[in-house]
Amino acid sequence: MKVVILTSENQWFIPYAKKLEKKIVSSKLIFNHLELTENYQIVFILSYHKIIPENILSLNKHNIVIHSSDLPQGKGWAPMFWQIIEGKNEIPFTMFEASNGVDNGDIYLQKTLNLTGFELHDELREKQANSTIEMCLEFLQNYDLYKTPKPQIGKESFYKKRNKESSKLDIDKTIKEQFNLLRVVSNEDYPAFFEIENKRYVLKVEEMGGSNID
Repeated sequence: MKVVILTSENQWFIPYAKKLEKKIVSSKLIFNHLELTENYQIVFILSYHKIIPENILSLNKHNIVIHSSDLPQGKGWAPMFWQIIEGKNEIPFTMFEASNGVDNGDIYLQKTLNLTGFELHDELREKQANSTIEMCLEFLQNYDLYKTPKPQIGKESFYKKRNKESSKLDIDKTIKEQFNLLRVVSNEDYPAFFEIENKRYVLKVEEMGGSNID
């Protein structure tokens, strides 16, 4: 079975894409859809942010995307982080066939990632990536069971793109009220911040090591 893993350059997912490549015999990791010049049985499109034209998708039997929401609910950007901000700790993951629409392809399989409610950004990314890897491997190992996708059913909803301003804290709310926002911010790329008297202050969050506080 000819398998390709496609992800974007300079992406957080690259180390995990390499891990997946090692787990799939004879698979190939690429960083641009223009490298898809022949027919493949499966192309896993993971954390890839360019639009792939139909003439390239049509070369392959399966063009597979994994989205961390219960499609058709939660289409769009950063669905896992938005759901965490909403207070959810059971995050659905949907594997579906890529198409020219927005996250509207037919569904192969769905799984749920259970969180503790205390993971911070880097741990969340790790759990997200590992769930993605597990789903890819499950699809391959049980190909005959999952190879025929089913249409999405239900009312769709969309999440907007997150940016640096999405990490803004409300100084009139408690830390506890905003803890889920603090969980998803990146201390390096888009740290939490607040503003007072036209001044902006950055707030970085990390868990202290050792045992729980007595």
